[in-house]
Amino acid sequence: MAVLRQEVDPGEAGLDPGALERLDRELARRFDGGEMPGFLVAVARAGRVAHLTAYGARDLAAGLPVESDTLWRIYSMTKPVTTVGALMLVEDGLLSLDDEVGRHLPAFAEPRVHVDGSGDRMRTRPAAGPLLVRHLMTHTAGLTFAFYHAHPVDALYRAAGLDSSVAPGTDLAGTTDVYATLPLQFDPGTRWNYSVATNVLGRVVEVVSGRPLDVYLAERVFRPLGMEDAGFEVTDAQTGRLAELYGETDDGGIEPIDGLPLRGRPRFLSGSGGMVASAHDMHRFMEMLRRRGELDGTRLLRPETVALMTRNHLPGGADLRTVGVPPHDDPGNEGVGFGLGVSVVVDPSRTREPSGLGAYGWSGVATTTFWVDPGRDLTVQFYTQVRPRSSHTVYRDLKRLVHQALAD
Repeated sequence: MAVLRQEVDPGEAGLDPGALERLDRELARRFDGGEMPGFLVAVARAGRVAHLTAYGARDLAAGLPVESDTLWRIYSMTKPVTTVGALMLVEDGLLSLDDEVGRHLPAFAEPRVHVDGSGDRMRTRPAAGPLLVRHLMTHTAGLTFAFYHAHPVDALYRAAGLDSSVAPGTDLAGTTDVYATLPLQFDPGTRWNYSVATNVLGRVVEVVSGRPLDVYLAERVFRPLGMEDAGFEVTDAQTGRLAELYGETDDGGIEPIDGLPLRGRPRFLSGSGGMVASAHDMHRFMEMLRRRGELDGTRLLRPETVALMTRNHLPGGADLRTVGVPPHDDPGNEGVGFGLGVSVVVDPSRTREPSGLGAYGWSGVATTTFWVDPGRDLTVQFYTQVRPRSSHTVYRDLKRLVHQALAD
């Protein structure tokens, strides 16, 4: 079993040990205040882990500590992994970013777009252009989530039973067919709305590769990179290392809640949010991206493809606030664009927290996050297992304190 370990002293990696101690104290304060059951944070420079802290519990009731080999539900951090899998098919010549999604999933061949009204009185029209694979990767497809409560199309998702993004009793193929029956919020490629798009991309991967999504990613991504624990289920041997999932309570505390059905292969393989992984697994994945597609002699993507993945693809080079629909048009999205499966910092002077130009990454709903900062040769990952009622402020403190630790 591969376990993430600290490889170098912070000072040798150009990091301030005192600032990293402040980072640990701030995260521990949140644990001590009952906001988090426990956490793991890791910071690496030039591929070498220079700071690694595991603190608190992975299971409060059982008294089990967070350890370096703890397994985490990474939820939406699955999206960049699915996107890498799809980009490998592009490099294989089996898929194109400009393929119409309907070519591979006929149910999406004639998308319709919301005009006005809601429910039975909603009016729609044919989309101005086709839905493309690149729109799925960039979340400019016009798809949505049921839980937003921000647009009449969101309500249609709830009416279709998509509260958890999966149509009850169906697999990935059946669920994406349900998505296809619902109108888009806007014409593909014109706005940004974080959505179920990567589930659709996962289904495209299945059709094009001829393999279930979990099998394909295991063969093409997990095994070649040595991501030994990554997958869509946990084995009997892994179960004891899986962190318990918690949700916020009315009084600001946390309590156990149901999470992904990981014990046994799930029927619904979510390319958007179905993965479990260890910190070692995600370190390997981040390192492959930081090294522009190659790790330890194994190349998954060409450097040009990683460069394409990690540049801003939003219309007109805009940021998420400019082209994002509610609830994404908020100040927290200033200065941040979106690439293929990852956010990308396009203007550090406008971001809410310190950021490096071109830094990219993504987060998961259970308060997990990662980012790669090519300009600083930096990778960072953080894990706890709390589904907050709103955006968790720990990310701001994490970025602020990590950037304070950059001594060179």
